[in-house]
Amino acid sequence: MGPSIVKEIIYGATIGLSVGFLWKMYHWNLQRRTKEFYELLDRGEISTVVEDD
Repeated sequence: MGPSIVKEIIYGATIGLSVGFLWKMYHWNLQRRTKEFYELLDRGEISTVVEDD
């Protein structure tokens, strides 16, 4: 008996959704870090200019 097509579709969809969710979480985290950086930059708490001594 060969592989069940329905099982293969369910397995593929489950793996695809799981990996997609992990990828989306990575991008949410990256977006949050970028947003925090620009908020700190706007408030003047950090600077991208190197201070000369």
